[in-house]
Amino acid sequence: MLNWPSSRDWIFSIKAFAASMLALYIALAIGLPRPYWAMATVYIVSHPLTGATRSKALYRVLGTLLGAGASIVLVPALVNNPELLMAVVGLWTGTLLYISLLHRSPRSYVFLLASYTLPLIALPAVGTPDGIFDIAVARAEEIILGIVCASVVGAVILPTSVAKVLHDRSTRWLTDAARWTADMLSADPEGKTTRHMSRHRMAADILALDQLISQLSYDADTSERVRDARELRGRMTMMMPVLSTVASLVHTLRGHPNGVPEALEAKMADVVAWLRLGAPSPAPAHLLSPPQSAGEASDWYGALVAATEDRLRSLVQLWQDCVSLQRRFGQLDDQDRGHEWTPAFQHWELGGARHYDHGLLLFSTVSAALCTFLMGMAWIYTGWNDGAAGVSLCAVACCFFAATDEPAPFIRSFFWATAVCVVLAAIYVFFILTNAHDFGLLVGMFAVPYLLVGTFIPQPRFAMVAMPVAVNTASFVGIQGGYSADFQAFFNNNIAGLAGVLFALIWTLQTRPFGTRVAMRRLIHASWRDIAKNAIGRSVAEHDRLRSRLLDRLGQLVPRLAASESETSSDGFTEVRVELSALALQRELPHLKPSQRDAVEAVLTDVARFYRARLDEQVSEPGTPLHDKLLGALRSLVAHSDQASRSARASLMDIHVALFPATRPVSVQ
Repeated sequence: MLNWPSSRDWIFSIKAFAASMLALYIALAIGLPRPYWAMATVYIVSHPLTGATRSKALYRVLGTLLGAGASIVLVPALVNNPELLMAVVGLWTGTLLYISLLHRSPRSYVFLLASYTLPLIALPAVGTPDGIFDIAVARAEEIILGIVCASVVGAVILPTSVAKVLHDRSTRWLTDAARWTADMLSADPEGKTTRHMSRHRMAADILALDQLISQLSYDADTSERVRDARELRGRMTMMMPVLSTVASLVHTLRGHPNGVPEALEAKMADVVAWLRLGAPSPAPAHLLSPPQSAGEASDWYGALVAATEDRLRSLVQLWQDCVSLQRRFGQLDDQDRGHEWTPAFQHWELGGARHYDHGLLLFSTVSAALCTFLMGMAWIYTGWNDGAAGVSLCAVACCFFAATDEPAPFIRSFFWATAVCVVLAAIYVFFILTNAHDFGLLVGMFAVPYLLVGTFIPQPRFAMVAMPVAVNTASFVGIQGGYSADFQAFFNNNIAGLAGVLFALIWTLQTRPFGTRVAMRRLIHASWRDIAKNAIGRSVAEHDRLRSRLLDRLGQLVPRLAASESETSSDGFTEVRVELSALALQRELPHLKPSQRDAVEAVLTDVARFYRARLDEQVSEPGTPLHDKLLGALRSLVAHSDQASRSARASLMDIHVALFPATRPVSVQ
């Protein structure tokens, strides 16, 4: 269903068009050789959010300077050895692309841009190597001019704060989370599908906040809110496995013959009522008090009730933190922020570690480098004078979509968008611009199509097509100080560009026939590998880093699960719950009695053994020995009410309901 452009989309389009015309006017006035680069650059860096435009502008300047500097060094040195030059260009493209994929922040744009700026500047200049310095300087000037115009217009005319958008999105997230929690704590069994879909969508929404938070520091009036935003994002992430655990525990209790105790049912109802009131802070004292049944867990059912109360308390603590941070974040005046925020939930801290699938990253970047190199060799050996444009657009297509699981559909869209741009550019060059006798008429001739296309750039569904249409049309029209139309030059150059994109598409279809399923499988196997390695014998000092990497991997996995219709052996949350519980057990081991410690270590050893066997495809479900050891460890803990025993008992129950979701009402006395 087509979403018609909103008022915000129209405002963005008008601002982008105004900035592009300003950049074009200045470039023409000062006599830059290719003023259309300034116009095209505006559409590359413009963003509906002011802080995002600033960040893209800064990093595009750095990436342009890096690529231009490499051109100045490499072209004179290697122009007489074209094969070696293409090898170096391919190596440069792949290396810089790989570095960019390691940075999931606006900083990646420095390296992504530099990866394809080198072929864009260097290859068309091989025929005049003595002029490469002037060419590189002119390209840098044109691009920087476009960046400055986009930044100034974005900041002066109706600026949109990243902070406000982040606040609104986090508010919607908390609203969705409250709805799911209320559904999960209710006795309605029909909500199971809704709950499953909600948690995947919520996890995907958290991942989408990363770019906003990284751009927040570029909002001049709200850069100090970055710390609060990161704390909020971290706790929203930690809430997902806690919600999943509570859901499993409650589901198991409802399937037990004894059901949910009245006291716990009342507390769950109080949590739902508190959430429906907007989770006012502080939370009611009885929701944050230690579980009342902690000392009464004399059997499996009692341990299950105690674990549910403990995790429900953790959920309330996390929620209180999220609401407090979200409200602080929404206060734009420092004087309104009050005293320093004190967290209620302090069980986990994120260590900043991230998960990288270096195998897939290397494959993607090597594929892009080889594609660029082979297209360059085809250009060299065919002697196509305008073939440099094909190599440049081939590099752009490969680099721009390398981060996606399935780049071929995006490159196909890019190819058709490029073809449309060639047609539009031909109409403008040979029919419309012949009547442009002054700059005012030129602006009027561009206004209608560019204002329409600009409204689709802010919409994620159309951005990958709309932005290339705006950029490539400006580049293909090639506006300069005086009108000139050479059909042969226009045709050769633009057909070469189309050929480059087509080559990238064919190459990608042949070398990357796999996609999201493979990425999901590798992420799930990485989680299994982590559990097998870290379930036993890890230093407590490493736990923050391990938790951070695990939650980051979950953030990468769940959007793929939500978008995929294929069945998998995991929903992503089970592994998180098992590993977090295993790390919690390791933390409590030194405080347990020797017999308890031995029983818990036996469980952790079997958990690690199960996931090793799962990696080797020997088993798909945990066996009876692991279940018996879980019950044995619970037996050693049920009679004790100290903090370490209560925490270990709750973690063991977490593992039990994660690996054995079917209710097993057995005695552990």
